[in-house]
Amino acid sequence: MGQSSTPPRTVPLGLVSPAPHIALAERRPVVAAERLIAEMVPPPRFQQARFSTYIPDPQQPSQAEAVRVLEAFAAGLTSRDTAAKPAKKRWFGRGTQPAETSGPGGVYLDGGYGVGKTHLLASLWHATPGPKAFGTFVELTNLVGALGFQQAVQALSGHTLLCIDEFELDDPGDTVLVSTLLTRLAEAGVKLAATSNTLPGKLGEGRFAATDFMREIQGLASRFRSLRIDGQDYRHRGLPEAPPPYSDAEVTTLAASHGEGASLDDFDALLTHLSDVHPSRYGALLDGVDAVFVRGVTPVPDQSTALRLVVLADRMYDRELPIVASGAAFDSIFSEEMLNGGYKKKYFRAISRLVALARDSKQIAAAG
Repeated sequence: MGQSSTPPRTVPLGLVSPAPHIALAERRPVVAAERLIAEMVPPPRFQQARFSTYIPDPQQPSQAEAVRVLEAFAAGLTSRDTAAKPAKKRWFGRGTQPAETSGPGGVYLDGGYGVGKTHLLASLWHATPGPKAFGTFVELTNLVGALGFQQAVQALSGHTLLCIDEFELDDPGDTVLVSTLLTRLAEAGVKLAATSNTLPGKLGEGRFAATDFMREIQGLASRFRSLRIDGQDYRHRGLPEAPPPYSDAEVTTLAASHGEGASLDDFDALLTHLSDVHPSRYGALLDGVDAVFVRGVTPVPDQSTALRLVVLADRMYDRELPIVASGAAFDSIFSEEMLNGGYKKKYFRAISRLVALARDSKQIAAAG
């Protein structure tokens, strides 16, 4: 085998005066309802996302077509002060018909990982007059849990647009909750946009007895214009492979030298702590953190733990937090059974994002 052209990592191995660091596993954030609503905006990674900054792959014409359709959809949205009449009938159930509007009640971006769906959804949000809201599907369901259904409807029903990223239906309760919520919002005149790795008619497939809830699922699907976005995961397009894991000593030393914005945890302790923190608070768990240091990454033991880690990975990715980790590589932490099961798309997305953040650790190692 030839010598790698990748320069060696620069890691301080001498004695370093320990700097204060944050232990995520010792934090128990309390998040007010007002903060949950105020934070329904695109994450920092997508604050500057615009249609003009999305670069379609010339080999994938569906990407340029998605930009065209979304720009037209945004142009048809007006401030709620001058909005068209709200829907007159329910979305779901027998005999439902959408109210007459100038365009579809919603757009649904379906595609693989890293093709720019979230960038396009954030671009739509930025191009639309307020009030408007943006959040992941998990964040939306957590908002309803925190506020209560009626208050959540009140908080969102005056909006021009609701953007839902990573739309999934993980259980029957979510199906009923989301169908009822979106019905109420549609009746109030709110336009919807969503992204997912699953076609709307296939939501819930492999997770629960989706046939028992097909009326709600198909009713939801019929109200969206689906846009398929093909392409290769841009996070891996032409980029080097993820760096190998660090040693425990390297992680500890780099965390000490990084500064006050470093969090340092043992992986098992962090996973245990996540079970005691509501997922709606995972973002607050990362307040003040600008780099995550984790020792002893191991394969995740069970699906409940894995799904909590997926949410944390999403919040770290949103905040562009580089990860310096020892132990197992991130592409090996989910079992084959998990990667072939009903939640496989969540796990592949988490791997893609964790690997991207692990690449960013090279800058921390060089600076250390």
